[in-house]
Amino acid sequence: MESGTGTLNDLPLSGVLDRLAEKTPAPGAGSTAALVCSLAAALLEMTAAFDTTPMGSACGVRAGALRGRALELADRELHTYEPVLEALRVPASDPDREARLASAMAAASTAPLAIASVAAQLAGIAAETVDGVSDQLVGEAVVASELAEGACRAAARLVQINLAGAAGDPRLTEVAGLVKAAAEARAETLAKASA
Repeated sequence: MESGTGTLNDLPLSGVLDRLAEKTPAPGAGSTAALVCSLAAALLEMTAAFDTTPMGSACGVRAGALRGRALELADRELHTYEPVLEALRVPASDPDREARLASAMAAASTAPLAIASVAAQLAGIAAETVDGVSDQLVGEAVVASELAEGACRAAARLVQINLAGAAGDPRLTEVAGLVKAAAEARAETLAKASA
């Protein structure tokens, strides 16, 4: 496959890493946060598979659905920032430039906000999953929780960067709530793992 073409889902892991390392605007931070979510989800699916209770099965199904969503968002992020780059190329003398840039930045916040939501949900699943796993799998649930919380914070930072000029945007409050929920779920996971 030619470099820079296709979806991230079409590539082996080494190809994804090569794409990330290229001197191109995408994939970038948003796709990376989404990919981290997919790794956390896969770990949770694996740990849930060893839990034969209905709760374990439900956690595995939810984690699997979120892994699919995270992978979709990783590919969506490949093109999210293109309108921002186009707006930045508009001459500063153009009277529509600032409005166009603000609109593009606001639109570029949609995917990172969705990634933060997926990550917060995964952190919550980790807190549920750690209860039903054997001592040998606690580490997987804890790492999934840490990855999910980190991905949530990373995606939230992108939302905050994109909306820096829109102090009243309700998405800033929403993403702050997601970060708080992910941090609380991670703390709960760690507390349960230590009990």
